[in-house]
Amino acid sequence: MAPSANATNILSRGITRSIFRWVHIICGIPILGYIYDSPSDTPNYAPSVRYVFLPLPLFSGLWMWKGHVLRRLISKRSAKQNAAAKLLA
Repeated sequence: MAPSANATNILSRGITRSIFRWVHIICGIPILGYIYDSPSDTPNYAPSVRYVFLPLPLFSGLWMWKGHVLRRLISKRSAKQNAAAKLLA
């Protein structure tokens, strides 16, 4: 018996959530090093922390927190565009 579309959707959301969670955790480690390292060593890797390791956990955290709202907005927008395309065709 083939799995339903809803079951695969839940599975993919679970995998996506797990990926975002691990990105959030892994990218938080260099931020801790930036905070707790000696001040003489921090200029060596400050740009990478500021421009890579800070935005990644920020955006992944926002996605985990409010991703359901963004998905709902995207699905409503695409439904309206599909309806408009059907009317024009």
